[in-house]
Amino acid sequence: MNNSLRFIVTGGSGFIGTNLIDRLSAQGCSILNIDINPPRNQDQMKFWQRIDICNFEMLKRSVENFNPNVIYHLAARTDLYGNTIDDYLANTEGVKNIVDLVSSLKSLTIVVFASSRLVCEIGYQPKGDQDYLPNTIYGESKVIGEKIVRQNSYKIPCSWVIVRPTSIWGPWFSTPYKDFFSAIKSGRYFHPLGQTILKSFGYVGNSTYQLLQLVKNAKLVDEKTLYLCDNEPINLEVMSNLIQRSLNVKKIKKIPICILKMFAFLGDFLKIIGYKDPPLTSFRLKNLLQNMVYDNNPLSVISPNLPYNLEESVSLTCDWIKSQDLKHS
Repeated sequence: MNNSLRFIVTGGSGFIGTNLIDRLSAQGCSILNIDINPPRNQDQMKFWQRIDICNFEMLKRSVENFNPNVIYHLAARTDLYGNTIDDYLANTEGVKNIVDLVSSLKSLTIVVFASSRLVCEIGYQPKGDQDYLPNTIYGESKVIGEKIVRQNSYKIPCSWVIVRPTSIWGPWFSTPYKDFFSAIKSGRYFHPLGQTILKSFGYVGNSTYQLLQLVKNAKLVDEKTLYLCDNEPINLEVMSNLIQRSLNVKKIKKIPICILKMFAFLGDFLKIIGYKDPPLTSFRLKNLLQNMVYDNNPLSVISPNLPYNLEESVSLTCDWIKSQDLKHS
């Protein structure tokens, strides 16, 4: 990567953003993190400006002063707790603000817009980039964000690409994907008996490598919509067993699906009576059992050899979890 390039990462204090800034910083690049929240990694404070992505004037002033070559627009509200689209203005107005301000940036070579796999419900295979079937308000907000990019693409003076992260995991992650590791660590995870479950997950070290490959191949990915995940889907049982061994905890038990459904119904009831986050619900069980495999061939063409295999990815993530446990003990 050319270390003379200037990178803006909106939402750089988030999980993927933190890892992306780590990679860019290691290569000596100029970086600006625009985020309403401070960095998770305190070593990245020097890159941070506290700006609400929905504040157009502040955002425009900061971006134009930095004069970036690349913008990774990762800023978003990503939880599923919102009640209306207006709860997700960062995902709609935030995207519009980026699109509106980039027209004056003459040095810009590419804008990468982060969307989500949840523009379609899990299990639905879209027939094209604009075939949507969201089943959450968060997913609806991301659909609106994608439409804003496409409908206003004439304002973007450079290459642009939409990436849909699937389930990205690794150091600096939090709920919901860290919960999977935590459940295995505490002995609360049970694998469905007799089920082979395949998931297009992405280790964040591979994801950030792929994001940099987009910059190197800006013309090839121009105006494309790509799923961000590892090149091959993982077998969930294989991954969970690797986590169990790496954390050195008791072996994972297998439970018939009928029993898991009973626990899920109990979780549904707890949620109805006010328990905010039960360990298992019907929604979570459905997501667990559903194969989730996406065609990421367009991305794998420009990044055929990812830096980390599954065993290395699990080991690095578990080492980070252990380091965090020591830090807070």
